[in-house]
Amino acid sequence: MADGDAPGAAAAAAASPQASAPGPSPPPGWRERLRAGLVGTWASLWFVVGLGLLYALRVPLRLCENVAAVTVFLNSLTSKFYVALTGTCSLISGLIFIFEWWYFHKHGTSFIEQVSVNHLRPLIGGTERSMSDPASLSSSREGETGRQNVSECKVWRNPLNLFRGAEYRRLTWVTGKEPLTYYDMNLSAQDHQTFFTCDSDSLRPSDTVMQKAWRERNPLSRIKAAYQALELNNDCASAYILLAEEEATTIVDVEKLFKQALKAGETIYRRSQQCQHQSPQHEAQLRRDTNVLAYIKRRLAMCARKLGRIREAVKIMRDLMKEFPPLTMWNIHENLLESLLELQAYADVQAVLAKYDDISLPKSAAICYTAALLKTRTVSDKFSPETASRRGLSTAEINAVEAIHRAVEFNPHVPKYLLEMKSLILPPEHIQKRGDSEAVAYAFFHLQHWKRIEGALNLLQCTWEGTFRMIPYPLEKGHLFHPYPSCTETADKELLPTFHQVSVYPKKELPFFIYFTAGLCSSTAMIALLTHQFPEIMGVFAKAVSMISRTCVEHL
Repeated sequence: MADGDAPGAAAAAAASPQASAPGPSPPPGWRERLRAGLVGTWASLWFVVGLGLLYALRVPLRLCENVAAVTVFLNSLTSKFYVALTGTCSLISGLIFIFEWWYFHKHGTSFIEQVSVNHLRPLIGGTERSMSDPASLSSSREGETGRQNVSECKVWRNPLNLFRGAEYRRLTWVTGKEPLTYYDMNLSAQDHQTFFTCDSDSLRPSDTVMQKAWRERNPLSRIKAAYQALELNNDCASAYILLAEEEATTIVDVEKLFKQALKAGETIYRRSQQCQHQSPQHEAQLRRDTNVLAYIKRRLAMCARKLGRIREAVKIMRDLMKEFPPLTMWNIHENLLESLLELQAYADVQAVLAKYDDISLPKSAAICYTAALLKTRTVSDKFSPETASRRGLSTAEINAVEAIHRAVEFNPHVPKYLLEMKSLILPPEHIQKRGDSEAVAYAFFHLQHWKRIEGALNLLQCTWEGTFRMIPYPLEKGHLFHPYPSCTETADKELLPTFHQVSVYPKKELPFFIYFTAGLCSSTAMIALLTHQFPEIMGVFAKAVSMISRTCVEHL
């Protein structure tokens, strides 16, 4: 938000869903108000003076005689002239329309409007900056934008992905729809090969079987290979992981298998620790066994969360983050945030955000929208758009609105799901940050937390659309974050099932001058066609118009 906007304007913006809610600034002084009043007064005075001069000079300029001569000239013209005239006007306006359309799609604004604002507005005294003007951004936000260096098209593993057998497959049984795409499952297969296999698999026959199992496309073949691995080694932790993920049909069964995997994984992990310095192969094996153990503990925490043992889940997650701090790529803190919100431990949520909502760390919808939820929570129960428009926004309300704008700019797709303007589906196993897939994943787990806080969704509904008025356009520019990626729509279509309509970044409405030039082109072309088909009727119409104009000048 621009630092130079007034609180009164922010209040009015909060009261309307279509307006933005800018940040705090002192109200304009008497000099600014006087200057603004003089600008309007001078414009009116110039108009009145112009009319007076025209009336005073009507005799020296021989206005009546000139109008009469023009009328006679127009009456002597044939219909062919009017056809040519209107046809030429239609062609010119059509070319202007095509140029305006091309310029809007390339630069995101109207050429005529831009020229008017940049060159004509200063001549009539307009000097106010638009609140979306990039020059009005604060230096601190520019610093944050400069530090954001995230790969545009990188696909991330969903920290809250569901269990295939116990959750995804149950949807298929009930509805017959496949919630996971082949592309999404193929990415998961690559993740499994990266995390659960290594070059030293040949040292253990069970690991060799599991290395093939993770590459199998058929779920039944993977499950069969996992049982073969257990026959070779009853302590094969990765085999228990596969069975828990894909064969178990309830969360209780999933938890039992993961507990068996935990017992086997801890034993193998301790052995790998003792042999890690013997050779590079043993070091690679330790990394693999570390990934297996961390994965098991994380999924056990998710089982506890789903079964209602939330405090147990929080403890497992905290211990896991302390035991394996390098594994930040798994974003375990997002699991922790969701569990703490369920406990309504908002002070603990704020402590986690203070650590992970940092400029140098990648952002996510969970981070940005949770920060907005905490600030909204302090004011949402008493917030009213009508009251805010009268008295202005308080400091706490301004902070909440700014946090919502920040979250919406990071991922503009989330509000439609939180406000239930779009139906939810099961989240995919991978997400595209700032895309529709991330919005689905966030809203699927966090909608209940927004509903629990009274007035939070009301404040979100009143303010979220104002963000799009503040983000510089086109998308190559940004406001609080790096520019919005242009590849999210393509990635989301690959990640989300075909029965889901992918949300696209909201585009700005077409400028007025595109509609104007299109209407002008259409109307002049229609007049040219009518004049060509009905020359007598259009001739009578032209004479009537000329007579009316002559009468008006004579009365003047």
